[in-house]
Amino acid sequence: MDSLSPKSQTMRRRPQTSPALRACFAAAVVLFAAGVALAFSPALASAALALRWLGLALFVPVAWQRRSLLVWTFWAMLAGAVLGLDAPHFAAQLRVLGDLFLRLVRMIVAPLIFGGIVTGIAGHNELKGVGRVALKSIVFFEAVTTIGLLLGLVAIDLTRAGAGILLPSAAAAPATHPETWQQILLNIFPENIAQAIAQNQILQVAVFSLLFGAALAMLPESKREPMVKVLQSLTDAMFKMTKIIMYLAPLAAGAALAYTIGNTGLTMILPLAKLVATYYGSALIFTFLVLAPILAFARISPAGFARAIAEPAAIAFATTSSEAALPLAMERMEEFGVPRWIVSFVVPLGYSFNMTGSSLYLTMAAIFAAQALGVHLTIGEQLIMLFTLMLTSKGVAGVPRATLVVLMGSAAQLHIPTAAILVLLGVDTLMDMGRSAMNVIGNGMAAAVVARWEGLMPPSRFSGG
Repeated sequence: MDSLSPKSQTMRRRPQTSPALRACFAAAVVLFAAGVALAFSPALASAALALRWLGLALFVPVAWQRRSLLVWTFWAMLAGAVLGLDAPHFAAQLRVLGDLFLRLVRMIVAPLIFGGIVTGIAGHNELKGVGRVALKSIVFFEAVTTIGLLLGLVAIDLTRAGAGILLPSAAAAPATHPETWQQILLNIFPENIAQAIAQNQILQVAVFSLLFGAALAMLPESKREPMVKVLQSLTDAMFKMTKIIMYLAPLAAGAALAYTIGNTGLTMILPLAKLVATYYGSALIFTFLVLAPILAFARISPAGFARAIAEPAAIAFATTSSEAALPLAMERMEEFGVPRWIVSFVVPLGYSFNMTGSSLYLTMAAIFAAQALGVHLTIGEQLIMLFTLMLTSKGVAGVPRATLVVLMGSAAQLHIPTAAILVLLGVDTLMDMGRSAMNVIGNGMAAAVVARWEGLMPPSRFSGG
């Protein structure tokens, strides 16, 4: 969790693990696995509970020695899952911890984006490069999300996970209306910057920051410099505040998972396990056959990028919110070598135009709903569905359940009853974990690729990671 410069981060050595700690870790894994296995035997339920928690307790010294946000988040997720199963009533009360963490994150997002973009443009004379970076970002976003939509469509056609699903006899859905392209265009620009900040409209804040930075860059240096210094201090303070808030990330991750499992349990998601497996299998294929080759082609080390994005992706996975990982993702990408102004511009822009994980899910969920209804869609109809979702998904915020809103809003155009989409609610939280993590990975990758495309990545970053 310490802030490191790219050079010092590259040279950082992992702490050596003593034989005692290795033995402690091995014992923790064995005891926890035994506790999970014995849970299927009602007669040994008490012993299984004791073994699970003893295994978690033995892992604490290992996590303490590592001092890694990723390790602590992983431990908290395991503890939260176990707590949700063993004490569901207590776990159901823990939602407030996750909500508190999200509030703290949302509190710093707007000033972080504003300061980063404005100081990057006005403070480093990058005005001429903004339009070029914006165009390259949009091209990258559209290419990646279209591939994701197509892959999701092919995967669900192959597995036919929706066949045989029993729909609820009656289900009411909130009335939603798909946005026109005119509305989408208007929503990019803030009508009131204070309102945009209050509603956490990331893209609107980014657009205002871009225009403000451009206007500031046009002023004489004597008038521009005082404002740039103030905003530079603001941005540095926001990154320091990010570090403070991220100490709460493991606690929030564990609480969020405990609340989810405590409320829904595991039996509710078992009938839809095939859909979940289809999504995560497709996500792995997308990662290794699409994202990794793009990084390699851009001469960015996939292993180095994976290390940089691991902690933000883990937070997004646990909290089911890519927005929760936004500040840390921006910090890690800057440490990875991406210039701050590109990070501050491309990553927030990606939250509306580059929802990598969500694009993979949207066509999959729509075809799943059609399969659950026994509706056969021709190739042409599926391509029309893909194009429709490509348009309606723009402007999706990086918050939980945003993809369901898109599906609901597009259901009428896709000729799919909303009752079929509501079936997805049983596993949406589990799948939203993967969607959120993939969104964070995709947005971080976009910043790195665009920076490399601009020739602004340090040589050490694309030669070996």
